[in-house]
Amino acid sequence: MSQPTQKNLIQKTPGVCGGNARIRDTRIAVWTLVSFRQQGASEEELLRNYPGLTPQDLEAAWSYYQEHLQEIDQLIADD
Repeated sequence: MSQPTQKNLIQKTPGVCGGNARIRDTRIAVWTLVSFRQQGASEEELLRNYPGLTPQDLEAAWSYYQEHLQEIDQLIADD
């Protein structure tokens, strides 16, 4: 079985999370995870608080953020 890729793990769906990037089949927006991480939350804490997430989901979120800094930073600023 192949490993999921960032493309499979990050989705944008109109009408879900405002159409913003989110973790696959959830309503957990990438910007939310990045914001918590910037506030000092550890990966362990995020996985504990969001039990449906996997370490691969977080890795995909961090990769997406690195590739879309302006998009995610703007969403965090707007919140």
